[in-house]
Amino acid sequence: MPTIGILCGGGDAPGLNPVIRAVTKYGAGQRGWKLIGIEDSFNGVFERPYRIRLLTPIACKGLLGRGGTVLGTTNHGNPFKLADGADHSTQLVKALGELGIEGLIVIGGDGTMKICQQLIDERGIKIVGVPKTIDNDLSATDVTFGFQSAVDCATDALDRLHTTAASHDRVQVLEVMGRDAGWIALHAGISGGADVVIVPEIPWEAARVVRKIEERRANGRPFSMIIVAEGAVPLGERIKPGKAGQAVCDAVEQLLPNAEVRLTVLGHLQRGGSPVAYDRLLATRMGVGAVDLVEAGRWGEMVRLRDGRIEGVPITDAIATYRHVDSQSELLRTARAVGIELGA
Repeated sequence: MPTIGILCGGGDAPGLNPVIRAVTKYGAGQRGWKLIGIEDSFNGVFERPYRIRLLTPIACKGLLGRGGTVLGTTNHGNPFKLADGADHSTQLVKALGELGIEGLIVIGGDGTMKICQQLIDERGIKIVGVPKTIDNDLSATDVTFGFQSAVDCATDALDRLHTTAASHDRVQVLEVMGRDAGWIALHAGISGGADVVIVPEIPWEAARVVRKIEERRANGRPFSMIIVAEGAVPLGERIKPGKAGQAVCDAVEQLLPNAEVRLTVLGHLQRGGSPVAYDRLLATRMGVGAVDLVEAGRWGEMVRLRDGRIEGVPITDAIATYRHVDSQSELLRTARAVGIELGA
């Protein structure tokens, strides 16, 4: 009976618990594994006593629709550089040996997968990855779980802001997550009927945004909806991180002094709450896929969704390129076709 560890790394996302549930029900329940959950990323084995838990199918009750992760997660769990700045990767190897853990299933995004590959290359740890990020910025998989839940959250926010914007003839600016990739803003902007969508991949021009607002006014639509990804920047300018939405507001108010502009920052609401049905299904499929990779001895691979099928891909390939919004993408063409201004 193999002993396998499972942990989450990086930020939280809707769907983490369904992955844990699927791995537990399939790996421990049907394949006979001893499954050990490590708390707060790799950090759970850097303390004494270890912060770990034995995962059994009976412990999975209620996890399918539960947001967050019962194992906890952190952005500060890199074994090669913990909070004290020291390299604890050899300590990780020793801890896994003491616990009898033969390999790890690690659920995480781009940063976590890079750490996994370093652990494979430099410490010989056996790892299977499961991709997680609401930003949908891992190029090796068609989509990551958590993304659709974030899009639904942002779309619902646009729907709600539409009514108040129309009531007061205001310009409503909604800032959503997306530090380097604008997938959430683009998907939600099209789905929620935004008039302007601003993404990190396309530096925006204030004059174009204002022109769209004025066109709507001239056509009897005195209110406008703008959605902006947190990493978007004005053309030729720099702004402080986390100020993308405010930068748009300031630019509109400067060029249209008579406009009433309101900013809503959605923030971590996009990460919280129950995963939508699509993410529950995708997370479950990926959890089962991770068990299959372990059973086949395909260590060093990450589960992915490709052309509707769950399969494995080397982690090295998964982290080779970043998934940006392509300037020639069909989604951008769709946005322009329905009259959405992209700022450039």
